[in-house]
Amino acid sequence: MGKLNLVAEPGTYEIRMWRDFDAPRERVFKAYTDPTLIPKWWGPKIYTTIVEKMDVKPGGLWRYVQRDADGNEFAFYGVYHDIVSPERIISTFEFAGMPGHVLLSTLTLEEVDGKTRVTDSSVFQTVADRDGMLQSGMEEGATEGWDRFEALLRTM
Repeated sequence: MGKLNLVAEPGTYEIRMWRDFDAPRERVFKAYTDPTLIPKWWGPKIYTTIVEKMDVKPGGLWRYVQRDADGNEFAFYGVYHDIVSPERIISTFEFAGMPGHVLLSTLTLEEVDGKTRVTDSSVFQTVADRDGMLQSGMEEGATEGWDRFEALLRTM
């Protein structure tokens, strides 16, 4: 199983995460862009993820809703800015519970030693926003999500 790597230099606006997956780049790209696959890996397992919108093209919108066991819902949304299959996805990310705190995510997929390295570079509007994301449990959530992602890739 791959390991999440995370770098957040003090005082910067960026969080960079990467992990290697034992799957071809095209399969990894498909798992990121197919709305039927997103609920199988996106976010913590304790939530059910519903894809409300996912128009994977420049200018296209995405919106996912996570529901907990008590029926509480948490929405996330954004806009796709650039899609280059199977190499790159650039999009915004915003949590409906904290509107106005938008980050820009650049997801790159590169072939490395027969595997696919996924790198997610998230740039925040402020250092405080970036630090808030780190303090929210982002690293644990990303680790769990990418563990689920890896399990899905083995079944595709």
